[in-house]
Amino acid sequence: MTTSPPAPPATDSAVPATVNQNILTLEAYYARQEQRMRPAQRLLERLSGALGRPWFLGAILVFVSCWIAWNVFCGRLGIQPFDPTPFPALEGIVSLIALLVTTILLTGQNRLAQLERRREQLELQVNILTEQKTTKLVTLLEELRHDLPMVRDRHDPDAASLQQPTDATSILSALEQRQRGESADNGSR
Repeated sequence: MTTSPPAPPATDSAVPATVNQNILTLEAYYARQEQRMRPAQRLLERLSGALGRPWFLGAILVFVSCWIAWNVFCGRLGIQPFDPTPFPALEGIVSLIALLVTTILLTGQNRLAQLERRREQLELQVNILTEQKTTKLVTLLEELRHDLPMVRDRHDPDAASLQQPTDATSILSALEQRQRGESADNGSR
């Protein structure tokens, strides 16, 4: 099923066109993700949204209170309670509800975690691209400084280091070594 991209919103003169385009791109991405959801996933997410509301906690408290009150007062009135103290049926029902709620919430969190991982990958790619562009700009500015006769040619160690592209592999290796060192320190305490 193909859909057309969303119509662009009325542009705000204070917001550059590139920002509006980025917003539209993100909205289209999230709309595609919503369309890819299966009906069962959509139902679980709706349930998850309902379970996270304060009224759900209130409903559980009212249900448990009524259950306990009914069974306690039935015994005092001489009527046989359907779940006498210590309320084993109530414990089973509450345990089942807890299991279902936990499963529903974890299912929704897994999908959101996947979206978050994709967003982090996008941010990483944009950051790497930005770093590459910045390195190229510094290089071009340094070349321009060397070529302009009216600008004094001098060695700038900061500019020289900024001209070197960042090696993502070495940064990741350094981060992993640091984490291993912190883990070893925490393990020895």
